Amino acid sequence: MRPQLLLTYDFPPMGGGIARWMGELARRYPPGSLIVSTGQHPDSQDIDERLPNRVDRLPLVSRKLKTIQGLLLWSRRAAVLARSSRAEFIWCGNLKPATYPAKWARERVGVPFGILLHGGDLLILQHQVHQSAVKRKSARALLGAARVLVTNSQWTHDLCLNLLRELKVDANVERVIAVPLGADPEAFRPDLDTADVRRRYGLDNGRWLLSVARLTRHKGIDVALQALAQLDGPHADLRYAVVGSGEDLERLQALAAELGVAGRVRFLGDVPDRDLPALYNRASVYLGISRLMEQRVEGFGISLAEASACGIPVVAGRSGGIPEAVTDGKTGLVVDPCSDVEVRDAIRRLLDDPGLARRLGEAGRDAVERHYNWDRVASDLSRIGSEFGRFTPRAAIAT
Repeated sequence: MRPQLLLTYDFPPMGGGIARWMGELARRYPPGSLIVSTGQHPDSQDIDERLPNRVDRLPLVSRKLKTIQGLLLWSRRAAVLARSSRAEFIWCGNLKPATYPAKWARERVGVPFGILLHGGDLLILQHQVHQSAVKRKSARALLGAARVLVTNSQWTHDLCLNLLRELKVDANVERVIAVPLGADPEAFRPDLDTADVRRRYGLDNGRWLLSVARLTRHKGIDVALQALAQLDGPHADLRYAVVGSGEDLERLQALAAELGVAGRVRFLGDVPDRDLPALYNRASVYLGISRLMEQRVEGFGISLAEASACGIPVVAGRSGGIPEAVTDGKTGLVVDPCSDVEVRDAIRRLLDDPGLARRLGEAGRDAVERHYNWDRVASDLSRIGSEFGRFTPRAAIAT
């Protein structure tokens, strides 16, 4: 069996949704069928050794892969890996910088490549090509050279097709494929013991809302705080835990104080992945109310799938690919992410109707078990890579 090659800037122990996706591929591809090429990172050895597939780390920290020196080194290494392993296909974990070494390897070894697209990257690229002829030419070269483009949702799929048409690049719908993401239903499951996380993170009193997100404006934490401030009376015991870090922390802390809810909010910062399943289980309702903003969007919403896997009802924002991760009225409630009133009413509805909350949580769990899980995602990508990897090797050009 010829392996596939994954070039990725984001990879564990880095945090974030893209790194989670890439790590799950390395974990769930059949043993020996994937080679990951990425940068150095502290504490990576233990993670790499536990994976069934090889991780080939360049002698550069990940952030330097975006430099000219890093791209040259990565390009040469990608060509060597593709040739020596007789790889059938190359996946790019992100549009930039991974597509540059993939294109280099394709031109020298002949191995075709595909790009995994996330939504926000396409919005940024769309803005760039409107501003710069050089960026437009580069985008056409990179997207046009890919054999297949895989998106994390149908929303991202449609955005990709629109951009391809704008760039006058092959927009054949068979070349753009949506592969919705998911969660790990074994790690994220209902009825976990929450005593330890309750003690360590100070989550003992009252009922808790939860968000797991980078603290950036489009994630909607500010709207959630505004909704919390309106939930008093029978819901005065309600608290809000926010997992994640980012540049918006100080603004959100100030807003919580201004709204008079600072004592009901815990900003927990980044937490180890091992604590996340129990933290989800501590929540009565999960909030994922991201909104389309500037050049940022939620292309799918992995944390929504993780909450659903834990049987927790979710309130989700109607933007980007989120409505594909959450079915309104079936696995959660989908609301206008800019309306604190709609968010408030959805939270109140779930708290006041335990039967509805239970049904939505159970349906969310069922959806993850059946479809929105990493085993299915890895199987889909392995199959797509094999289908688009059929090629006649060209004579290698000296690197």
